[in-house]
Amino acid sequence: GETLGIVGETGSGKSTLARSLLQAPRPKSGAVVFQGTDLVTLRGRRLLDARRHMQMVFQDPFGSLDPKWRVEDLVEEPLIAYRVGDRAARRRRVGEVLDLVGLDPARYARRRPRELSGGQCQRVAIARAVALSPALIVCDEAVSSLDVLIQAQVLNLFEQLRDELSLSYLFIAHDLALVKQVSDRVAVMYLGKMCEAGPAETIYRQPLHPYTLALLESIPSPDPEAPRAPVSTAIQGEPPSPIHPPSGCRFRTRCPRAQELCAAQEPQMRMLGEQHSVACHFPLEAAADRPAAAASAATPGPQLRQQSIEGR
Repeated sequence: GETLGIVGETGSGKSTLARSLLQAPRPKSGAVVFQGTDLVTLRGRRLLDARRHMQMVFQDPFGSLDPKWRVEDLVEEPLIAYRVGDRAARRRRVGEVLDLVGLDPARYARRRPRELSGGQCQRVAIARAVALSPALIVCDEAVSSLDVLIQAQVLNLFEQLRDELSLSYLFIAHDLALVKQVSDRVAVMYLGKMCEAGPAETIYRQPLHPYTLALLESIPSPDPEAPRAPVSTAIQGEPPSPIHPPSGCRFRTRCPRAQELCAAQEPQMRMLGEQHSVACHFPLEAAADRPAAAASAATPGPQLRQQSIEGR
């Protein structure tokens, strides 16, 4: 499986994109092609059957679980919804997926969310997501509310499940260093539009869009001697209203490279490198366009890697 990371400022449309993939809400235009089928054209049972192969893990591990239900009932719920097996078969499956996410069924199956930590609740949410053996799991800020230690354990769990179950992930996060750590490919969003997409290593090493460069330069460096990003490349001002976006390029009102063409014509995504595309009239094609600070910003500090610990 592959992990596609989605990054962008708050309000850029990352979560709306994720929910649109699941057709909740249904997009007003365009197409969502999953396993060769445009989901926008599906209705009723056909859409329900397609959704079975796409599951979601939400940001708030407590808010996404019914506090009155036991863990075994929470994990069994999607199996009941899709009429998978009889009760005995479903309970066996619940035990299997709880084991898979590092929760002993004998200890945790009868507990309720209020008796669990945030990390344990998120493991329950992941168990519920994998119970139906999906092809794609959408992770909407799935680790942002966890502390660093538990965050590392959950990320390791995602990686383990991807290898064991051949899962693909759509991983949404505002932490750019985190996205680089877990993603094979990265897409950058601004004000509801995709502005750059490509292999993670390429995006972080050689960004083509001014907005991507500014995001990378905002990553704090653990090295006090590292050069700082010049003020000229920093993002100025506040994002425009997504309801009334500016004409042409949506980033032009905050872009240091904006020209008249940017207001007159909306840039389209175009390929400028191997699997590397950008929507910009004046992309950062030359290394000279990227200040020295970008190199250190694009290389996050050491990442915490912690083995999964049951019960944390």
